[in-house]
Amino acid sequence: MTELLILFLLILLNGVFSMAEIALVSARKIRLKNDAERGDKQARHALQLAEAPDTFLSTVQIGITLIGILTGIYSGEKLEGDLSLWLQQFTFVAPYANTVARALLLLMITYFTLVIGELVPKRIGLTRAESISKTLALPMSLLSRITYPFIWLLSTSTNLIVKVLGIRRGDDSMVTEEEIKAIVNEGLEQGTIDEIEQEIVENVFNVSDRHIVSLMTHRSDLAWIDLHDNVEQVRKKIELERHSVYPVGDKSLDRMVGVITVKDLYLATPDTPLKTLIHKPLFLPENISAYQVLDEFRKSKVHHGFIVDEYGVLQGMVTVNDIFEAIVGHMPDAEVIDFTFVKREDGSFLVEAQMPFIDFLSRLGRRDIRDFLEEDFSTVAGFMLHHLRRIPVEGDHIKWDNLTFEVVDMDGQRIDKILVTEEDSERKNEKG
Repeated sequence: MTELLILFLLILLNGVFSMAEIALVSARKIRLKNDAERGDKQARHALQLAEAPDTFLSTVQIGITLIGILTGIYSGEKLEGDLSLWLQQFTFVAPYANTVARALLLLMITYFTLVIGELVPKRIGLTRAESISKTLALPMSLLSRITYPFIWLLSTSTNLIVKVLGIRRGDDSMVTEEEIKAIVNEGLEQGTIDEIEQEIVENVFNVSDRHIVSLMTHRSDLAWIDLHDNVEQVRKKIELERHSVYPVGDKSLDRMVGVITVKDLYLATPDTPLKTLIHKPLFLPENISAYQVLDEFRKSKVHHGFIVDEYGVLQGMVTVNDIFEAIVGHMPDAEVIDFTFVKREDGSFLVEAQMPFIDFLSRLGRRDIRDFLEEDFSTVAGFMLHHLRRIPVEGDHIKWDNLTFEVVDMDGQRIDKILVTEEDSERKNEKG
């Protein structure tokens, strides 16, 4: 009975070594490192073992080997003799009792060693790698110190044989792109990572391998401005093709002189020389990668660049949005909202209150737009609230410059429609 108990405990101890081995090998170092940085002593011990796998694995191997020897000793003659005596009670087995006893004992010990001493502990070690690593790290560290002379001997012998065989250790600790993708795909299958997250991670790596030429807008598709156009001519052009920035060429894009932003054009007066609005362009070689372009954008503090070939000929234009779409996927253009702006027969204007105030002034032909860029409001409704300092009711009105603003429709607490009357049109109506 004592031998059976000792044998069972040895098999359990074998399971502990197997569980510790698989847990520490499969534990994610980044998690252990994060826990260690937060002051977890167990995680620190586990991380030390994980960073010295030769020492740890030698310790485990010593433990498992000793257990195997002790298991053989305690499952030897005593247990075999007891089982043989019991089998001799059966007449048909009696002549072969010793052989059958030895075979049965071998099968039973092998079965329990595999199940209880190997398979089950390793399954547990895989499923709870980090927690088990932290729990068993300190005992394994102490055992490593106790058995250090044997570990040194084993490690030295192993390294010598490996060196003789000409086998060099590779740097397996480096995380590769393929491994990250595999982890993300596994997370997608398990439901811990969303499909959109998986697509973005895939695209992040794919974009890094692409040259910027594959992302740019080709020069044949660029909307550009001639240096010799005046501000009014340029404004008409940008009404047809709306962008945030336009390249400027001297009669041709082959003689590109700079770029102009829409903001500068809106702030310019009709007699402003176009040359004074031009910014220096960022030129980029065609063999540059997408992420190198992002780095150039960051350094130069611009969001657009122009791709040129080895001869300096313009090939196209790329923006930070082009790279962004390559990573997150195509983003549809924002819907252009056509706000109500109706000129009535009496010369007044019925205006939707949510219309941007800058657009409102532009539709009226006002040139003092720059005076309102720093105001706290952005819409016609905001302009009304700025002056009234309260929620209006229908019929409330204010006068500003030569304009009268009257609230004609409310949608709950929100201003919906505003009637705008110019002073000149009021006088005409009075005369009429």
